[in-house]
Amino acid sequence: MRIDFTKMHGVGNDFVVFDAPADESVLRPELLRALGDRRTGIGFDQALMLERPRRADTAVFYRIFNSDGDEVEQCGNGARCIAALLHHRGLTANRAVSLDSPAGLVRARIEPGQRVSVDMGVPNFDPRSLPFDAPREADSYPLEVAGRTLDIGAVSMGNPHAVLTVESVETAPVATLGPAIERHPRFPRRVNAGFLQIVARAEVRLRVYERGAGETRSCGTGACAAVAVGRRRGLLDADVCVGVRGGELRVNWAGGGEHVWLSGPAEISFEGHVEV
Repeated sequence: MRIDFTKMHGVGNDFVVFDAPADESVLRPELLRALGDRRTGIGFDQALMLERPRRADTAVFYRIFNSDGDEVEQCGNGARCIAALLHHRGLTANRAVSLDSPAGLVRARIEPGQRVSVDMGVPNFDPRSLPFDAPREADSYPLEVAGRTLDIGAVSMGNPHAVLTVESVETAPVATLGPAIERHPRFPRRVNAGFLQIVARAEVRLRVYERGAGETRSCGTGACAAVAVGRRRGLLDADVCVGVRGGELRVNWAGGGEHVWLSGPAEISFEGHVEV
């Protein structure tokens, strides 16, 4: 079977986007892992599959698969890339489009200069939303990892995030603490681990060890989660520049009960096909 795809990226967080095949055997985890291999396959952080809309007020329903083959709930940079692709296909109205996903609706705006902004919804700090084993909701939680106690924030952006504040993202032990946090038993469905360095009230740096993908050059929901945790602790302003290894994202969150907006570039790298 031949699958046509579009390779895209949002500040280095890369995707393969394809329309839903008639034969869903292509979604087998072992096949997705083979396609995701950067040496012998196409290579991607996530695969995004576009289905027919399930609601009349949306353009598409999308599903997200990590490079390890597992399906996940949400992807901020992925949503931005899908909106950019739909605009490229002429399927937006007045440079706006609504998308549907396993985590719910996402509104998107196409901005000048290949930038796309998406409404990622209201951050959910209830531990049960991740899920996370904690007796009650709190700004910070102690987490025992590798013989040390870490102080983390926990929030759902449609998918689960643990945020650890560090002095420097350059020296943070992402390669060792990332997988240990991701698979910590208090996160029964695993978790995305964010390493947050606060530079100023309107500027942070971030590295994310993504659940099922490892460290990526950017993570959209991770940027939203990091800003939400920092702002809830009173450390950040409403509009924050998030520096990631692939470039810069902007996150705007007015505060409790309000929606988070994520903005940044979304680009098409190339189009191709693969036989499976």
